[in-house]
Amino acid sequence: MTFDPNARLDASQVEDIRGARRVGRGVAIGGGGALGVVALLLFALLGGGGGGGGPSADDLSTLLNEVAGAGAGQVPESTFLATACRSGADANARDDCRILGYVNSVQAFWQDAFVASGRTYTLSKTVFFSGSAATGCGTASTEVGPFYCPGDGKVWIDLGFLDDLRTRFGATGGPTAQAYVIAHEYGHHVQDLLGVLGAGTSQQGAEGRSVRTELQADCYAGVWASHAADTGFIEPLTRAQIADALDAAAAVGDDRIQEQFGGGVDPESWTHGSSDQREHWFTVGYQGGDPGACDTFDTDI
Repeated sequence: MTFDPNARLDASQVEDIRGARRVGRGVAIGGGGALGVVALLLFALLGGGGGGGGPSADDLSTLLNEVAGAGAGQVPESTFLATACRSGADANARDDCRILGYVNSVQAFWQDAFVASGRTYTLSKTVFFSGSAATGCGTASTEVGPFYCPGDGKVWIDLGFLDDLRTRFGATGGPTAQAYVIAHEYGHHVQDLLGVLGAGTSQQGAEGRSVRTELQADCYAGVWASHAADTGFIEPLTRAQIADALDAAAAVGDDRIQEQFGGGVDPESWTHGSSDQREHWFTVGYQGGDPGACDTFDTDI
């Protein structure tokens, strides 16, 4: 995806604590991310907790702390992004500015969508960290990948994961794959504001609530992509870029990840949905551009 070079970026929507650690506790909702949990645990693909015999919220919080180590004291937020990332031209030139631009665009869309439906959208910050960081959902690490944390209402991402999308999971879309990840995680924030997240989100299985929750976030990502150019940040998407987004969604399907890690495909352990399902629901959102079409809870998935 390409940014309008004249677009003005709002760095206040991102906290940059790369090299620092913060303190917190809770349960993480994974999405296009939390992929390292698959490799480390084998029982919770892409994170997202577990029910029906899977890990509890406390288990996941403990796990995150064991993976990354306990957080230290709070460090003042960096002002680097505010000076380095001012325009769409900066977003076209730098990865961190690009992610900031996606955050701005996604939230601009959802602000307008909430107003149109008579609701109020609450901005959520994305936090850039490196190495490890203690969050409202326990301590996150590079291996855990990007996730939305309902405990603090923020999206957490180590930008090193963007390389993992290509090298470990085979996504070929570059910047468009990155946009998909951010839009998916903000889909979880939208769910949080609408009261969709909560009890039962960790139920595993191909028809479980966890899969349905994740597929709705994929659909919401597609809805944003449908309207991305309207936000004033991103130039109109090409067919090739949409294909890249679909490729990214497929790359993090439960079935494909299970095949990559050599454990065999086991739909009963799924938490995010198959590659085909993730592509399908992103497409539903993109083609219709209507959040109301993203009801994955009361329909066949």
